[in-house]
Amino acid sequence: MWAGLGAAALTLTSIAAVPAASAAPGVPAAPGVPAAPGVPAAPGVPAAPGVPAAPGVPAASTLPAGDGAGDGARASAPSWSLKPTGTDARFRGLAAVSRSTAWAAGSKGTVLRTTDGGASWRDVSPPGAGALEFRDVEAFDGRRAVVLAIGEGDASRVLRTTDGGATWTESFRNADPRAFYDCMTFFDRRHGLAMSDPVDGRYRILSTADGGRSWRVLPDKGMPAAQQGESAFAASGQCLVSSGPRDVWLATGGAARARVLHSADRGRTWTVTDAPIPGGDPARGVFGLAFRDRAHGIAVGGDYRAGEQSPRASALTRDGGRTWQPSARPAPAYRSGVAWFPYSRDTALAVGPTGTDVTTDSGRTWRTVDGGSYDTVDCARDLGCWAAGEKGRVARLERG
Repeated sequence: MWAGLGAAALTLTSIAAVPAASAAPGVPAAPGVPAAPGVPAAPGVPAAPGVPAAPGVPAASTLPAGDGAGDGARASAPSWSLKPTGTDARFRGLAAVSRSTAWAAGSKGTVLRTTDGGASWRDVSPPGAGALEFRDVEAFDGRRAVVLAIGEGDASRVLRTTDGGATWTESFRNADPRAFYDCMTFFDRRHGLAMSDPVDGRYRILSTADGGRSWRVLPDKGMPAAQQGESAFAASGQCLVSSGPRDVWLATGGAARARVLHSADRGRTWTVTDAPIPGGDPARGVFGLAFRDRAHGIAVGGDYRAGEQSPRASALTRDGGRTWQPSARPAPAYRSGVAWFPYSRDTALAVGPTGTDVTTDSGRTWRTVDGGSYDTVDCARDLGCWAAGEKGRVARLERG
C-alpha cells in the first residue's frame, strides 16, 4: 500500500556489550534474506570505537555499555558509517549478504550493489525501470537477487538477476488492477512468497518454487477476511517475513486494528492476531516484522506522518505470533524497519526517519541511540549489518 510512503556515526554500546556466549549457530540471518553459503560464523560481537561524524551530520550520542544487557560491562561501540552511493534515491529495499556484499533497491527504478563493504557501488538498475518503485530486494549471494516493484496494476512487478545485475529478467507483472504488491520473502533459495493488499476482501499471496523464475497466485480459501480499509505498508520490505522452511508472517495496518497474520505452511492457510500497536487510521499500524526463529518476533510501526505521535510503536511475541505483548518501554517514535543482531538471542535494531533504537532484551525495552534517518535495516550471518533510507543513505555497522 501507499506508493508515496515516504548521522554518519552511530554509537551502539549495547550491541558491543552482548556476550559472545549468546551466539546461537541455529539462529538465522535477517528474516527473508538467505545468507550466502560459506560465510563463516563470527566468533563474537565486534567492538569498535565510534566513527567520526560526517560534516553536517550530528554525532551520535554515547550510551553506557551494558544498560539493559545485564552484564554491566563497558566496551567500545560498533558504529554505523555512511557509505556514499552517489544517488539521491530512497532505499526501502535492502539485502545484507555479508559485511562486504549488500544490495539496495529504491525509488526511480534504482538498484545498487556493493562487493567491497560499501567503498564503491555499482548501479545495476534494470534497463527501462526508471518509472518503477522498488521496495524490496531479496538476495541469495552477490550474483543472484530478486527485486519487487510496487504499485497498482502492472506497476507491481518482480525481476530477477543471476549475474550480479548485469542482466535482468521480468518474472512477474501484475495484470489485476485491483492488486497492489507490497513485500516478498524467501524461505530458501527456491521457495518464496510475495503479497498484495486485499483483493475481493482477502490478501493475495504469490508463490515461487524456483527461485523467482516463475510465480503463481495461491488459493485464498485459507486466508482470513481483511478488515475494511486494511492493507500492508511497503515501507521497508518487512511487511512479509519468514523464518525457517515454512513459517511466514504478514503485518497490517490502515484499519480499526493493526494485525499480524501467520502461516505455518508457506502461505496456504493463515491465522490472525491483533497487535498492540495502535491502528484506527490509514497511516497507522505494523510496518515491519523480524523473527529470529519461529517463536520469537518483534513488530514495529506507529504513525508514519511527520510530527504525529506513535505511542506503543513496538511489540514482541514469544509464541510465533499467537499472542503479542506491547513493549514495556517501546520505541519512542514511528519505526519502519527492524532486524535481530546475528547470534544474539536478545539484541535487535529498529530504524525510522527520526532515529535508530536498540533493544537488548528481545524487544521489551528500547533506547534511542541516534537521530539519523533510515527506513530499513538488515543483518547477515557474518555480523554484517546494513541500514538504508532517504537521499541515497546506506550505512554499515563498523568493526574496530
